[in-house]
Amino acid sequence: MRTFDVGDRAGKPGITSVDSPVERAREALQKYFGFSDFRPGQLQAVTSVLAGRETLVVLPTGGGKSLCYQIPALVLPGLTVVVSPLISLMKDQVDALVARGLPATFVNSTLSSSEVSKRLAAAERGEVKMLYVAPERFDFGGTAERLKNIGVSLLAVDEAHCISEWGHDFRPSYLRIAQVRERLGNPNTVALTATATAHVREDILRQLRMHDPETIITGFDRHNLSYHVVPTRTDEDKDDALIELLRNGEGLAIVYAATRKSVDRIATRLGKARVKAMAYHAGLDDDHRREVQDAFMGGDIRAIVATNAFGMGIDKANVRLVIHHAMPGTLEAYYQEAGRAGRDGLPAEVYLLHAFQDRFTHEFFIRGAFPERAVVEAVYERLQRDAQGDGSVEVDIPTLATRLKLKTSAKEVESALRLLEKAGAFRNDGETGSLALVRLLATPQRISRELGEGSEMELGLLRALWRAGKEALNEGAYIDLDGLPPGFGGAMGAMPILESLQQRQFLEWKRATPGSRLANTARPLSAWPIDWAALDRRRKAELAKLDTMQMYAYTKHCRREFVLRYFGDPAARKTCTGCDNCLGIVRERAEKSAAPRSRMKTAPRTRAGSGAPDADVELDAVGSALLARLRALRSSIAKEERVPAYVVFADRTLAEIAARRPRSINSLGDVKGVGPVKLDKYGERFLEVVRNADEPEAA
Repeated sequence: MRTFDVGDRAGKPGITSVDSPVERAREALQKYFGFSDFRPGQLQAVTSVLAGRETLVVLPTGGGKSLCYQIPALVLPGLTVVVSPLISLMKDQVDALVARGLPATFVNSTLSSSEVSKRLAAAERGEVKMLYVAPERFDFGGTAERLKNIGVSLLAVDEAHCISEWGHDFRPSYLRIAQVRERLGNPNTVALTATATAHVREDILRQLRMHDPETIITGFDRHNLSYHVVPTRTDEDKDDALIELLRNGEGLAIVYAATRKSVDRIATRLGKARVKAMAYHAGLDDDHRREVQDAFMGGDIRAIVATNAFGMGIDKANVRLVIHHAMPGTLEAYYQEAGRAGRDGLPAEVYLLHAFQDRFTHEFFIRGAFPERAVVEAVYERLQRDAQGDGSVEVDIPTLATRLKLKTSAKEVESALRLLEKAGAFRNDGETGSLALVRLLATPQRISRELGEGSEMELGLLRALWRAGKEALNEGAYIDLDGLPPGFGGAMGAMPILESLQQRQFLEWKRATPGSRLANTARPLSAWPIDWAALDRRRKAELAKLDTMQMYAYTKHCRREFVLRYFGDPAARKTCTGCDNCLGIVRERAEKSAAPRSRMKTAPRTRAGSGAPDADVELDAVGSALLARLRALRSSIAKEERVPAYVVFADRTLAEIAARRPRSINSLGDVKGVGPVKLDKYGERFLEVVRNADEPEAA
């Protein structure tokens, strides 16, 4: 396996010096990321991973979770596979790594099959150190086996709370990661998340089958963030308050809304108010989403209005405002989204525009996702009455909802159907031609007696049918013939064998017509495997989280303390200097055009280079003019390389360059955020701007 040398500028990274792994990690941190040392929690995490220990890392948003696996990936031999839940997340992180000269790539649904093969081949040649994949990718072909043959040194599970049904962003696809880990050869694993209560942490360890791992939890407090709640009554009140906040505040802003429809409406409203904003949600096509994201990352728009998926893992450091137009359903989601403000360590403001009725939207979705048992029973009984003799039934969800005795929403009916489908009681087969209704006639004794030598295919097919249908096969079960093991050749290969078995009266079968159907119209709902207790637990847990979120909105005490106590952080104190309640900011309920005027805090001014993490950089008139030129150069480079502007240099780094005005490569290298790679790549171009700015004064 090819590694890369610290001095290698060709972009094939690997650390091969003779120092300890931790020293090599520090060397990589300085060389490729421009940082002299790790943040709290990072060094402990990196040390644990490099020692080969299973590790769970809980760092707040902006705490630098990515470095906890990116640095070990550069030190370890072989490949690091990063499981990431969002296409935008993996694209953004890979772009940033490639810009730093690090060999990383991703594989997801946006790529053609030939491009996927090309990238995996590059990994086989040792040209890739970090491969980002979505969990669904392992459902295709032999991806896991191919990666196992390459040699996976580390499996990193990003946004690990997605694996827990108690997490705020549960994704069923994450439940298969434990099996994927086995298929990869059981590489060492690190799981990372920004928001995890004790219950979620336990679930992550259980689901990933991590035994005696190193668990690293750093404080959740973000000292540079100020938390505010603005009471409102209507969406119009919220719009007015939002516009007022954006006009009074400074810097880039993220505005979160609950639905795609509201995202589009708010973006249009901001445009009419002459606030440069764009909408971002899953309803946009890939090109449009990429265009909006690039415009925001490049600083070409003031605000982005988005659903909560935006920002997940996106390292935009200089967001000064995060405003929730609607209350999130959980405090975990709220804190993660709020944490996308001020990731550069400078002061930032977080606002929740709250109306009591925000709760009703979440209750609707919760009850829709986890329907009551009575709703499922009513849906099943209606389907039984409407079904034909072969189980086929016409299903129109809105019509079905109106025909039930209970007052039920279409979303609850849809969830009930999914639950029945998961239990095997109902299926919607679309236009498939591979579905067959099969009923077993022969007893096991007869099969053993009459199917002997020369009947391997018939016997094998019967075993496969039994594994697929189990006891239901005795009464008649729907079997997807294309889902049988590959040795039978799918539906076309299995049908002649079925015909032979039917002629000999071992079974009877017929092809099913496309459409919806009940597996067995006579079978009671109680006979199907539905975990009603688990369903009830999930519903109650989600409603309890919603209660907690609303309590945060209404609390008269310290909001920071409320959040920290929820996450079990011992740093919680009765008061702070960064929330509206502790600052004594009183807001009347915003009505009509009477939007609240917020008292905006300004960043504390200290001398440039003071080293304080939240220090601002004080610039004179000449420095401010130089900063504008440096930003223009950064924008130009970003467009040339097709990366977000921050990937070139962060705002903080440009401000320090403008304040110090370095004249040589060595002095430029002393600026925080300018590592050796970026010094080689961009140093002379930025120094030229600094020198040209100084020339008029020298003349």
